[in-house]
Order: sequence, then structure tokens, then C-alpha cells
Amino acid sequence: MLELPDYPWNQLAPYREQAAKHPGGVVDLSIGTPVDDTPQLIQDALTDGANSHGYPTTHGTVEVRQAIVDWFARRRQVTGLSVNDVMPTVGSKEMVAWLPLFLGIGAQDIVVRPKIAYPTYDIGAQLVGAKPIATDDLDELSAEELSRVKLIWVNSPGNPTGKVASAEQLQKIVEKAREIGAVVASDECYAELGWEESEGRVPSILDPQVNGGNLDNLLALYSLSKQSNLAGYRAAFVAGAPNLMPTLINSRKHTGMIVPGPIQHAMVVALNDDEHVATQRELYRARREALRPALENFGLRIEDSVAGLYLWCTQDRPSFETIGALAELGIVAGPGAFYGTAGERHVRVALTASDERIAAAVERLNSSANR
Repeated sequence: MLELPDYPWNQLAPYREQAAKHPGGVVDLSIGTPVDDTPQLIQDALTDGANSHGYPTTHGTVEVRQAIVDWFARRRQVTGLSVNDVMPTVGSKEMVAWLPLFLGIGAQDIVVRPKIAYPTYDIGAQLVGAKPIATDDLDELSAEELSRVKLIWVNSPGNPTGKVASAEQLQKIVEKAREIGAVVASDECYAELGWEESEGRVPSILDPQVNGGNLDNLLALYSLSKQSNLAGYRAAFVAGAPNLMPTLINSRKHTGMIVPGPIQHAMVVALNDDEHVATQRELYRARREALRPALENFGLRIEDSVAGLYLWCTQDRPSFETIGALAELGIVAGPGAFYGTAGERHVRVALTASDERIAAAVERLNSSANR
């Protein structure tokens, strides 16, 4: 039987119990699950697509694939994509976990992921018996290790750090990957949530400035969970790599990984409407601007966090000590230790709570700081 690590979030149970004792109730800033309503136009689209009596296609309808291509061109400055080069997926986590299997990666191979990263990159490697290596610099690897690298994960904007890779940084990764014959998979799920002026446009691995117009062996993953409050829809997609996409489609056909027809219909509407995304972005911006100074008053230093739905914070002590101090205020956050050894002295604070709960957290943090 395959033995995977315990799901890390289970370790938060005692801190949740502590936070629940606060008379004002829990403020849960631990997991980045949207709390705002799914936009009505998308709910209506789901209803319109409800008469879905036949099997949906794994590759996706032409309409949803065209909407994905148009979105990449309009929002991400990606040209050269064909409707054959994109596919809807059951959330982006599905593809993160199963991509090593679909690429034929095995026990002698290496999967590279960022030093501080979402745990599922490692899980995907472990599922096929490959070796995951955490590094932000491929030059740190030996020649022997480089010869075994088959997949390089990029995450920009980063979860949990909120760090954004520039087009030049991405270009260097692509060049190195092509030297060694590796696939680059870029998890770009927070790309519409750049907060600082310089991060207003987050470059994609599929941008011609990054890849010179050659999309082979380059995949971008994206999700509508954050930008459109569609986490419950599991609406996401993968794009790029025309040399690999037919195999990915075929593998997902065999394994029954199909996005339901009504969801595909709703995705078309969501991808073709930018207004609701802009509205949601401003909600998160306001919550970020309220929460950030309160965390700093509490004694936390904010690092990176220029994009995405999180504030990456440290008090220069073990992450679970900070988690405990926040729990005493009725606030639950995410331990940086969940994201690798490089995050063991940080915590991740999500912006995904209602305005009322964010205001409660701000009041508690400021009151504690003023004692």
C-alpha cells in the first residue's frame, strides 16, 4: 500500500480548538477558500447548462477551449495558443498531483519544486516514486542530478510567499530546462491578483517574451477558484505544450478525469467576463490593506506578498509558536512549516475571510499590540 505523509492541516486541530474559545468567535485565515458569493452571471450559466444528459468530453467543448485561448491572449499576453493546446481540469490540484504520472516520470527521475511550496508538488513526485528536490536555483544541482530532472515546477505568484517571477527569471528557467530536456509546469493560479504596481501584470510561462514563441514542454496551470469564487466548481485548466497535450488528454480520458458539462458551460461565461474579477480583486485589496498594518503592529514582519491571497509573515521564531500566539486571539493561520523547511519560521495569513471577520482580526491584533 502506498504510504503518503499525513495531511498537514490535521496538525492545526488543537490550535483551532484554542481559537474557538475566544468570546468573539474564530477568525479563520488559514486556508485560502473563497467566502464571497459566486457571481450571479456564473450561477445563471451553471443553471443554463444543467440539461447535460450526455457525457462531456475530456478535452472540453470548443467553446470553453476558445474562451481559455481568448483569456490567455487578453489577460496574460499569450499568443500562439490553439484550441488544441488547452484542456479544462478538475481543479488545478488534480493536475499538480497527477502530472508526473501522465508524463511517465518514474523512480529514477527527479522533480524540482520551489524551496517554499505547496505540498502537492512533492506528493505528485512521491506517487510515482520519483525524488522531489526543493530548490530555487537549478545551478545548485549536480550534473548527475540535472541529468535526472524530468519536471520543473514553477509557482508564480507563489503560494504561500506571494513572490512573483519576472519574465527574465522565467526565461532562464526555460532555457535551462531545454538544455536538460525537462518539462516546465508553471502554477499560475494567483496571476490576476497582483497588488503592487510592478506586479500588475504577472508574466506567464507561455508568454512569448519568456519562451521565444516555442511552447513545447511548457505547461501553465490556472484556476478560477480565486478570481471568480469558483472553488466549489473545481473549474481550472492547463494550457501549452502542443507536443504533450495529446498524451495528457488521452491519459485523462482513460482515468475518467472529466470536468462536468455544466461546469464547462459556466467556465465560458466566467472567462469571458473581466468585470467580476476586477470587483473581487478590489475586495481582497481592501482586506489586505486593513490586515497588513495590524499584523505588523502585532510584531510580524511581512515578506514578499506582492501578489496572491496571502501575507507571508515572520516573528523570527518557529511557525507553530506564532500560530499559538494568534490562536490565543481567536485567529487561525497557516504554519509556514507546511511548505518546506525554508518556511519553518513563517506563517501564512489568508485574505479569504469576510469583511466582518477581517475587521475582528484587525481589532484583536491592534488591541493585543497596545497592551
